[in-house]
Amino acid sequence: QHAPEVHLRGLVRPNTPTITARTRPPRRSRWHETELHASSGLAAVETLGAASVVASDKTGTLTRNEMTVRRVVTASGRVSFAGTGWAPHGEVCREDGGPVEGTLRRELERALAAADLASNATLVERDGAWQVQGDPTEGALLVAARKAGLVQEDLGKRLPRVAEVPFSSERKLMTTVRRDTRDGGHLLVFSKGAPDVLLALCTHEMVGDSPRPLTAARRAGILAAAEALAEAALRTLGVALHQLGTGPLPGGEPKGPQLERELVFAGLIGMIDPPRDEAADSVARARAAGIRPLLITGDHPRTASVIARELGIADDDRVVTGAELARMTEAELDQELTHTRVFARVDPIHKLRIVAALQRAGAIVAMTGDGVNDAPALKKADIGVAMGITGTDVSRQAADLVLADDNFATLVAAVEEGRAIFDNIRKFLRFLLSSNTGEVMTMFFGVLLAERLGLPTAEGKVVLPLLATQVLWINLVTDGAPALAFGVDPPATDLMRHPPRSATESAVTARMWRGIAGVGATMAAATLFVLDASLPGGFVAGSGTLAYAQTMAFTTLVLAQLFNVFNARSGEVSAFVHPFSNPWLQGAVALSIALQALALYLPPMQHAFGTVPLGAADWLACTAAASSVLVLRELWKLAARLRSQSKSPSSVTRPGGRTAAR
Repeated sequence: QHAPEVHLRGLVRPNTPTITARTRPPRRSRWHETELHASSGLAAVETLGAASVVASDKTGTLTRNEMTVRRVVTASGRVSFAGTGWAPHGEVCREDGGPVEGTLRRELERALAAADLASNATLVERDGAWQVQGDPTEGALLVAARKAGLVQEDLGKRLPRVAEVPFSSERKLMTTVRRDTRDGGHLLVFSKGAPDVLLALCTHEMVGDSPRPLTAARRAGILAAAEALAEAALRTLGVALHQLGTGPLPGGEPKGPQLERELVFAGLIGMIDPPRDEAADSVARARAAGIRPLLITGDHPRTASVIARELGIADDDRVVTGAELARMTEAELDQELTHTRVFARVDPIHKLRIVAALQRAGAIVAMTGDGVNDAPALKKADIGVAMGITGTDVSRQAADLVLADDNFATLVAAVEEGRAIFDNIRKFLRFLLSSNTGEVMTMFFGVLLAERLGLPTAEGKVVLPLLATQVLWINLVTDGAPALAFGVDPPATDLMRHPPRSATESAVTARMWRGIAGVGATMAAATLFVLDASLPGGFVAGSGTLAYAQTMAFTTLVLAQLFNVFNARSGEVSAFVHPFSNPWLQGAVALSIALQALALYLPPMQHAFGTVPLGAADWLACTAAASSVLVLRELWKLAARLRSQSKSPSSVTRPGGRTAAR
């Protein structure tokens, strides 16, 4: 009941269909629409259905991307923030609930001012609603600064920006240079970034109004505080500042190493980005489908570990950092990937190595990314998935798919849709190949056994069991409309309870070929039996004319193929499970029966197809013979299900020998 429906809604750009995935989460009554843009067409979605590994970022994909500052830690203590969202309202107090005063107050304001001044985002109020223009992480810093009483406009007027060293995933830092118009025009450096990276560039810590040298013990204490924030699933940032001279900025275009040295550490900021409501359920559905989810993030290892365990991605605390990954050989990385699901503090080059290692192990990898530097990994992955909201143009161009809502649940829904597309292709092939096999066998054995079946011969010429026009009519009526209806057949209810198909598995497996041959042989046997029973002589003596016998065989073969429509919906599941879930299929079968009746009772059609009218008893006989296709196939499916149940319940094996834990 929670399976997605995916519909084409036009073109985003040439060869880029927009796919709308409607998912209905548990205990929700309203359908939620999200869009997935497939830059490689439906083939990309189909390939996604075979994905065995989904490597996802955390922020915005598994979480809401609605950052809220919860803690600020300075040299003199900890400060807690209340409130959610972008509205700059909420209580600011000490961790014990007391007021923030004196030295702690000055340290808090300095830390938040440094974070504000090292940001590019802006906080605006429009029509009574507060909005952030820019990065959500920076937006959370601005909101915290407003809660503490700082005003962005006042800070900007006093400290206009002179230069910037932008954030990069390799440096994990961002720095701005500003000139203090009130204090002799000094240049001030403000930096924010990963606490461990930033702390390594600091020589002092701000205590009250004066910097003090950072001792080894104090460094360890700051890192321990960062670990504690990460244990509480808070994303941590460090902020620092440094005063330069009053002259112009030396060296022309500023570079990080020139500015990010001898910094004064101002504090730690912990913010929460709550997981999406549907994320845990989507991860559980992915794992039940035999898909291995990986969390690859630039966040602190402890934060990544806590989120991964909360969402069910990982069952333990094992985390590999980018620095550890960089020291691994290919063989070591291959071994590590057999049991590690969480990677933290990674760079884009690390993502590329992870994708390559997974592919060496035979996995079909779907990789998410949003940055310019993620493009190589997106291109390398079997399915590159870019973010539609936070993703850069470069990442979107490099990707095969674009998640318009940046939501992991949409990605899982797309996996299901990819599986459904491939499953419907197999239904289409199973139906057409088995039906055509039945036609070929009918004509072949009808000619081969013509004399034994009672077909008259004259002057060495053999009368065919069916006329050429009748065969063409069968292909048009019974192959056309039902085959097209398979394209909109809804996904099977157990589609996401099977492991992904093998990358080397063909569209028609050996098991399918056996079923196709069996159905075709049954169809031919039923048709030739009715033909024989309608003619004088043969195995079963009858009394009809040749035209009557051919009409009976013609109708039997048409009905057998229509019974086969229901067979073809699954190679294992009974045709009586949800038989009316596809009204298009029911309509196609009804249309085919109506057209067949016209061929039998409309005089111009009788002349064209060499048919004669049939009575009710004749229709009953044709239907009984044709239904053998359904009955025998149902018995075969039942035997297959019983064999499957006799196997170990801890595993499910698909054609091709792939086994997935359940």
